[in-house]
Amino acid sequence: MVHAPTSDQDSKIERVISGSLPNLSDSLFQKFSRFVHDECGIKLAPAKRTMLEGRLQKRLRHLGLRSFEEYYDHVTGPRGRENELVHMINAVTTNKTDFFREANHFDFLVQQVLPDLSERTGAGFRKPLWIWSAGCSSGEEPYTLAMVLNEYARGMNGFNFGILATDISMTVLEKAKKAIYDEDRVKPVPMELRKRYLLRSKDPARRVVRVRPEVRSRVRFRRLNFVEGDFGMREPMDVIFCRNVIIYFDRPTQERLLNRFCSHLIPGGYLFLGHSESIHGLAIPLVPTAPTVYRKPL
Repeated sequence: MVHAPTSDQDSKIERVISGSLPNLSDSLFQKFSRFVHDECGIKLAPAKRTMLEGRLQKRLRHLGLRSFEEYYDHVTGPRGRENELVHMINAVTTNKTDFFREANHFDFLVQQVLPDLSERTGAGFRKPLWIWSAGCSSGEEPYTLAMVLNEYARGMNGFNFGILATDISMTVLEKAKKAIYDEDRVKPVPMELRKRYLLRSKDPARRVVRVRPEVRSRVRFRRLNFVEGDFGMREPMDVIFCRNVIIYFDRPTQERLLNRFCSHLIPGGYLFLGHSESIHGLAIPLVPTAPTVYRKPL
């Protein structure tokens, strides 16, 4: 016997045929929010529900799933954690960056930080200077650092440095490794540095540039989830840039994370945060040196 579909069944059939998906309920959003927080420390405020719904709908369509409940069961299960979790994290993380973003930080780095570290520790001369770009997104920050440090090295014979660039999103890391950017993206780069460190496409119809090999070779990229185990640093860091990253974490997570950063920072090393970030009220062994720039005591 064939039963006529109920109105609820009609609705589901129409959604499948039209390719539409149900909305993300408040209760299920809370489950996703807790899961994301546990997995990568990011706190999704209620105002992010619509954003999460839109981004996860793409994953549902890709996987052929019909509901957010199915997706939640999948991504929290053993196979989903292995194969899908990284895609979900890519979907929920926001990656906004620019070349020479908060340019005063790079001025302070060259004028104050590098001379201080070189004099006190020999960083850059007796040993390589190491900078960590934590939350590097699509590479604009570490490549900016590489250009700035290369310019510094031009006037300092024998100056040597390396840059570690990490992010939780494999999508942006793959873009960063390619080092190809639209011409509009590199407008903040001073013209002299554009001529020296960026290559234009041989195809004039492609309005893109690529970072030169000598700059790319200074940057080592790898994926890193801040809440997973040890950071796996082989060398203590002289400087850490972690700008506009901790704003996505709640205060207890910020305090734990920044203390872990400090454990990988040399005594007298520097931490740069974003202009809207502060360590005020957090128990962290850092002292302010300049606006949103902090130093680990000797």
